[in-house]
Amino acid sequence: MSQGPDIAPGRLSDVELALNFSDAHPPLTHAQAVVEADRCFYCYDAPCIEACPTGIDIPRFIRAIATDNMAGSARTILESNILGGSCARVCPTEILCEQKCVHNMREEGQPIRIGMLQRHATDWQMDHGGQPFARAPATGYRVVIVGAGPAGLACAHRLAMHGHDVIIVDRHIHAGGLNEYGVAAYKLADDFARREVDFLLAIGGISFVGGEVLGRDMTVASLRRKYDAVFLAVGLAGVRSLGIEGEDLDGVMNAVDFIEGLRSANRRTVPVGRRVVVIGGGNTAVDAAVQARRLGAEDVTLVYRRGAENMSATTVEREWAQTNGVTVKLWAAPVRLVARDGVLVGIEFARGRIGPDGRPAYDQDNTFVLEADMVLKAVGQTFMPDPLNGESIAISGGRIMVDETGQTTMQGVYAGGDCTPGEDLTVAAVRDGRNAAEAINAAYLAATGK
Repeated sequence: MSQGPDIAPGRLSDVELALNFSDAHPPLTHAQAVVEADRCFYCYDAPCIEACPTGIDIPRFIRAIATDNMAGSARTILESNILGGSCARVCPTEILCEQKCVHNMREEGQPIRIGMLQRHATDWQMDHGGQPFARAPATGYRVVIVGAGPAGLACAHRLAMHGHDVIIVDRHIHAGGLNEYGVAAYKLADDFARREVDFLLAIGGISFVGGEVLGRDMTVASLRRKYDAVFLAVGLAGVRSLGIEGEDLDGVMNAVDFIEGLRSANRRTVPVGRRVVVIGGGNTAVDAAVQARRLGAEDVTLVYRRGAENMSATTVEREWAQTNGVTVKLWAAPVRLVARDGVLVGIEFARGRIGPDGRPAYDQDNTFVLEADMVLKAVGQTFMPDPLNGESIAISGGRIMVDETGQTTMQGVYAGGDCTPGEDLTVAAVRDGRNAAEAINAAYLAATGK
């Protein structure tokens, strides 16, 4: 992206940037955690467990905190979700476990802060106990995982626990996937994503190779010939375009690229506009908007084509954007990017409403222009099937089809995470990876008669 007077790095001092990108939600002290844990009713048929995609025994880990059994608390979490530390920070607990907490039905209406307690326990384990699980004796069974995000990492760890040898390949030079490259820096502050990867890999038996691209450096068929099993955790590498005039102007970029650049570089070197418009209604849009503001953008507006109730970003995320000085505009669809002398100066939107048929309708004769020198597109990510062309792997609805065990239509090849049908959540990806590892291990046991 070209850097003119309106798009430039270094708008804030190092001190300001350090403050703006520090931990957004500081951890509980141990005393605070114990007090919060004591509020839990330790329900027998706990609805919070059912709401957790990885099925963590939440009352059990909270009771362990209340009784000062931190090692037991962390183990309860990590045996279900080895990436419990990052999930505690990035998962929308307000619409998962905490939404189902029975405290919501009491007069005070304040659920147990399950996410904060989970963070407290997993942080304690990483700081004091290290890797709590031991690798079983080596089996000689070799599995390759394509993609080093949450699904791939969870699969690798569980396979290593069973004694299998695992190699993870990824197009990035660092493991971590979205945790490393796609989440706002203030959510996983202080290099937490890399520290969690190191913690996970400490079990042994797992190798990581970065800079390897499926379809360029290897194919699924070639991997299948070389390894006993393959797990695809390739995520959603494509980004939808707006499909409007001016999309190729300097100053227009994908929000995911903006976030990755921010996570990969010194923040002081990342250029940002004075007037930034972010188009989208999901967490990526919120992360991009808030980080643009915290980089020093003077005016940031997040524009979504429908109403707040249709946004995939949660109420908590929307409020977070607004408390960070982001203006949120609803019912506006982008029409064209406006340029003056070839330079981006704004973006035109058509006002919308719900039509008579209940569907969104936009009036092309009723438009407005927002001034902008930088536009970030966050209108959705898509699965890129090109690397699987020619492979006997079924794709439907833009995702890899898998059975209940996570196996694709190609024998010995499994898949999970965002590239398969289901929720695009970190915790769901961890579940997919863990479950696929168990299926791979079951196939190994059946084949060897062990």
